[in-house]
Amino acid sequence: MNQDRFITRHPDPPEQPGAAPPAPDSQGRTDDPQEALETARAAVDEISQEAASATKDQSTLELPEFAGYDTEHPVSGIDLLSKVNLNVRIELGRTRMLVEDVLRLNQGSVVELDKLAGDPVDVYVNDRHVACGEVLVLNDTFCVRISEIFSRGDEGGDN
Repeated sequence: MNQDRFITRHPDPPEQPGAAPPAPDSQGRTDDPQEALETARAAVDEISQEAASATKDQSTLELPEFAGYDTEHPVSGIDLLSKVNLNVRIELGRTRMLVEDVLRLNQGSVVELDKLAGDPVDVYVNDRHVACGEVLVLNDTFCVRISEIFSRGDEGGDN
């Protein structure tokens, strides 16, 4: 706000009939209440006009065209998630070992797991148990054939 909009109030001098209203000081302030009221009204009108012109400028905002947006085949629903990476883990089995047993592990050591050969393996997606399946070898690569998918409430085992 500008300095010239502040109005200081001084004690009213005794009125003299026919006297002219006091002249404004060097910063445009006056002791005359009528003149102060008109200055305030003019300031409010000026602010209102600025606000109105700012509103008009905002209503004429035009958005740019975005290149590469396919309007004929919009992506929606599950398609929006098709490119999201997820952490998938296949758990063959578990075991518990003492620190001294872990320290004795070396190349060729055998670690016994809690599952038997042929038992289903657990499939976790982002650490949530979502399925189980069987291990296969296809072209010298390990694979998992999904045999059961769990719904949200009936996840198998522990997380």
